[in-house]
Amino acid sequence: MEKPHIAVVPSPGFTHLVPILEFSKRFVHLHPDFHVTCIIPSVGSPPTSSKAYLQTLPPSITSIFLPPISLEQLPDATILAVQIEHSVATSLPYLKEELKSLCSRTRVVALVVDVFAHKALDFATELNLLSYIYLPQAAMLLSTYFYSSELDEILSSESRDPQEPIKIPGCVPVLSRDLPLAFQFRSNIGYKQFLERGKRFHIPDGVFVNSFFELEAGAIKALQEEQIIGKPKVYPVGPIIQSGSIGQENGLECLTWLDKQEPKSVLYVSFGSGGTLSQEQFNELAFGLELSGQKFLWVVRAPSGVSSATYLGGGGAGEDPLQFLPHGFLERTKKQGLVVPFWVPQIQVLGHSSTGGFLSHCGWNSVLESVVDGVPIIAWPLFAEQSLNAAMLTDGLKVALRPKVNDGGLAEREEIANIIRDLMESEEGREIQKRMEHLMNAAANAIKEGGSSTRTLSEVAANWRGI
Repeated sequence: MEKPHIAVVPSPGFTHLVPILEFSKRFVHLHPDFHVTCIIPSVGSPPTSSKAYLQTLPPSITSIFLPPISLEQLPDATILAVQIEHSVATSLPYLKEELKSLCSRTRVVALVVDVFAHKALDFATELNLLSYIYLPQAAMLLSTYFYSSELDEILSSESRDPQEPIKIPGCVPVLSRDLPLAFQFRSNIGYKQFLERGKRFHIPDGVFVNSFFELEAGAIKALQEEQIIGKPKVYPVGPIIQSGSIGQENGLECLTWLDKQEPKSVLYVSFGSGGTLSQEQFNELAFGLELSGQKFLWVVRAPSGVSSATYLGGGGAGEDPLQFLPHGFLERTKKQGLVVPFWVPQIQVLGHSSTGGFLSHCGWNSVLESVVDGVPIIAWPLFAEQSLNAAMLTDGLKVALRPKVNDGGLAEREEIANIIRDLMESEEGREIQKRMEHLMNAAANAIKEGGSSTRTLSEVAANWRGI
């Protein structure tokens, strides 16, 4: 019988391409009788990072790039989610043709799409395919999507106390300021599209979420109980993280430097492939690192007024970010830390015995990578749903500390220095480390043979084979 085939549709941006393909890699590794074709929308020419990554895929995963959309075709460049969704919508006619062609020549059993590519779900009905959304984020975010119309009513109430925590089923209560970025600007198109995505989550046959029961027991339990009232089945399949790094020359330098440091003595500082700081905040972070007296490895990008400035470009090299550092900083800290422009091999850095903490933007990929290696976190969210993740890590799981900001939204140098010392040196930091090690063991158990996430994927594979 012909191999069962899965069509996968990511959305543009390196950090949405990698998670859905890592899911595909894990699936075909466990179930090698399947083949995956990834149909990729892109904005402009695909970034080098995406092309290099695609070359590392096994032969049972093939990829097709759709004709690129130009940035000029996209609305309101300041709202990232709007850019991403619009670029997928513009690509839909090309996507439909590729899907029809694929179905005509192979035994396609399922369509799996990224959350921002949800409009492609309509083709599944037409082509008689099972359909799924792959959410490369937390179960808590999935709960927020399912609960979004109720949240809209709560936030619209004029009598509501803005300081009263909001309860999302199964999740740690959060303040409204920690809801995803769209909720902070409820009059704009980004919020309307978030609510629309929330409704679209009811369409597919199932939702894969990159989490595991022991990490988000409350949220996952609540989501699975909701299935009886007409919501799709929820499959926790994580942690799925990138297993290897794409080689670049900075990698060797920073790993050699880490080899010379004491165990668990270094704070790793990175805001992901898409995150940037304002010049003022960039300066305060530099002075805070210096004041802390702790060893650090800092991945720097040029400051920007938009926190997601490098997202769709995959964080490609632009102007030299070192020129934006405070005068004399590199000289003063040359024995204390290492500053690396643009990129380091994060998986290897987090797995290194010298790394004792991670100052992170709390993008979900980075959160999971930290959990898998048992590295405690300083939570510094920038955009998207990162504040929601930060609240879960600090208030729910208690494996992170979060710096306070002043009235202007700035984390000041003394606060940064204090929180770094707390994580790296204090009794509280040691307790956080213990809790993170417990999660690290639970993560390993979830994906081992017979583990909860492995069993979930076997259940899906058996269902797909039967089609």
